[in-house]
This record gives sequence, C-alpha cells and structure tokens, in this order.
Amino acid sequence: MKNKTLNILEKILADSYLLMLKTQNYHWNVTGENFKPLHELFGVQYEELFTAIDEIAERIRALGSRVDGSFEGFCKLSKFKSGDKNSDLKTMIEDLISDHGHLVEFLKIGIKQSQEDSDEASADMMIERIQVHEKSIWMLQSSK
Repeated sequence: MKNKTLNILEKILADSYLLMLKTQNYHWNVTGENFKPLHELFGVQYEELFTAIDEIAERIRALGSRVDGSFEGFCKLSKFKSGDKNSDLKTMIEDLISDHGHLVEFLKIGIKQSQEDSDEASADMMIERIQVHEKSIWMLQSSK
C-alpha cells in the first residue's frame, strides 16, 4: 500500500513534467522584442525541470514504487494544461507563473505530509523544489 507522500510525489512528478513541456514549448515559440532574454530564460527553466523530474522519479523508486513515466499517466495526475504555441509573451509568462505557484502550494502540502510519514528526505527534496519554483516565479515576474 502506498503512503500519502508517495501519492504526492507522483503528482509533483506529473506536474513538473507537464510544466517542463509547456516551458519548452514557450521556449520554442516566444517572439517579440524580448525574444532573446525570454528564450534563454525559458531554456534554463525547462532544463532545470528536466533534471528535477529525474530526481523526483528516483525518489519514488527509492521509496519502493515503480514510476509511471507515460504521458497518459502524467496527464491523469496533473491538472496543468498544455501551453498554446500561439500565446503572446505576456500570456506565456502569466501561464508559467501560475503553474509554478501551483507547484509551490502543492509542495508545501507535500512537506507536511512527508513529515507526518517520517520521510524527511522527501520533505527536504520538496523544500529545495519550492526554492527553485519561487526563484522561477521571481524571474518570470521580473521579465514582464
């Protein structure tokens, strides 16, 4: 039987994966006068998310569960929507800020649950993820 922390980690993995795809989509499709700095920022952020999803998946494995790494599985667990390739720059930024904010709030729930499950390693990983997502929000907000 899975503990609650494991269920939360699976959702965090799904959300992180879909946010990575959305950020990469926006990286490819951003246009306008701020193209270069936003193209670079989105690139840094999707690469960081790519690394994070591997770490999250490995934590799930360390807890003794297999990882459903399928796109269909991620879509079932996440409420994140795909990014529209035709979005304007402002919409892209607001969309990413919203998703990062959602992850921060969910990670806070995950920290409490991890501590209740006496899983300090997962709690520590989630604290680190909050720091990354809050920095991403700050950088995106500063790019408006």
